[in-house]
Amino acid sequence: MTKETIRLAHGSGGLLTSQLIKRIILKYFKNKTLKQLTDSAALRMTSKNIAFTTDSYVIDPIFFPGGDIGMLAIYGTVNDLAMQGAVPRYISFSLIIEEGFSIHDFERVLKSAAQAARKARVEVVCGDTKVVEKGKADKLFITTSGVGVLKMHLGKERVKKGDAVIVSGTIGDHGIAVMNERLNLGLKS
Repeated sequence: MTKETIRLAHGSGGLLTSQLIKRIILKYFKNKTLKQLTDSAALRMTSKNIAFTTDSYVIDPIFFPGGDIGMLAIYGTVNDLAMQGAVPRYISFSLIIEEGFSIHDFERVLKSAAQAARKARVEVVCGDTKVVEKGKADKLFITTSGVGVLKMHLGKERVKKGDAVIVSGTIGDHGIAVMNERLNLGLKS
């Protein structure tokens, strides 16, 4: 399995697409909504007030100290919802994969994203997979959209002078980790 690669036919909507989804993607993202394999997800929301976000993730390298593009996509989407005062619930997870991308690395990304989703208590309920010719993308691009129940709107218009800023970790770790890998700086944590 480690030498297998993504082929153009994996994104054609045919047999190989079906196999990729059923044998690999659904192995990591398991829930009754996604299992239906429809083009959209019917979701039960308990609130009329929701937050909705979308983001795309393109990063080189896709694996870096402390994470990878899959984990980053889930946590980035969850963070965007939380910063609006929403409790994240559902995520769409769409993939653009470069032909020749390693199935082994693809599974590493999916496993990491699935672990992040479980930890954040969100469900990946829909998505899309496309494969592009070698050289037309840089390994893997991920686009997510997220929906959350708005508990209290925390929009930027509510920020005022004198408010406290809460930082939940050190600032700049992710950016430095990626730069260190990309430029081979040799920095150690």
